[in-house]
Amino acid sequence: MKKVAIITGSTRGIGKGIAMQLAQSHYQVVINGTKQVLIDEVVQAVHKAGGEAIGYLADVADPSGVTKMVDAVIAQFGHIDVLIHNAGNLHDQKCLRMTDEEWQSVIDVHLNGAFYSIQRVLPHMQENGGDILLMTSTAGLGGSIGQVNYSAAKAGMLGMMWTLAAELKRNHIRVNAISPAALTDMTRPVIEHIKKKYTSKNEPFPEFWEVGEADDVARFVVTLLAQEDTDLTGEIFGINGSEVTKWQKPVPAFSENSIDAFFTTWQSQKGSE
Repeated sequence: MKKVAIITGSTRGIGKGIAMQLAQSHYQVVINGTKQVLIDEVVQAVHKAGGEAIGYLADVADPSGVTKMVDAVIAQFGHIDVLIHNAGNLHDQKCLRMTDEEWQSVIDVHLNGAFYSIQRVLPHMQENGGDILLMTSTAGLGGSIGQVNYSAAKAGMLGMMWTLAAELKRNHIRVNAISPAALTDMTRPVIEHIKKKYTSKNEPFPEFWEVGEADDVARFVVTLLAQEDTDLTGEIFGINGSEVTKWQKPVPAFSENSIDAFFTTWQSQKGSE
């Protein structure tokens, strides 16, 4: 029996690449997005390549829409084995100028969308196990100026991932996060802006922004899902081209037994940096 994978936000970029490669690896894939014409194009591309796919129009920020999507997938296939929450949006702005709508929109799609999707899929994974993958970002790992909404959402997804990895391990449900660095429709404007910025200053383009392709991330996802180790859960994987980085969960840097001692140590460590 073929496995079924729902990929939210899979009409372009990384999500589309994952859907295409999972379909080539004999998964039945569910293409999700908010524009029917784009959903249909990806479904047709999967079929043309010899794979199996259905499409479902749903905004992951709408809990009732997510419920209907999951119900439709179960009605079609009878089971769900993989959920990949890839749907995302951007409303970049410095905190002082960010509107409530810009804040809420990004939180709704990234963070609330992750919860709604996971919570609706879980009943269908309880018996046979499964995999949940969340797309995070270096913005969630270390912050990003001008992206307080995006950084908060991506950091929140990490807390969700660590909690659920522990909570669901007994059900053989693995929960992991991927921090991709890839040239996509969403990242291209940012990277092009940075290139112009460094070119105007006649400075070398930072190596950090030399990113890979969406298909590199897709290849990693296919390989990760093929691993049978049930302990492979609660992890963050950074993917940039062929380079794979394992991020560690935060650990205490130091501690002291009094407030004064703490700040004395803080100052001494700060001075040695």
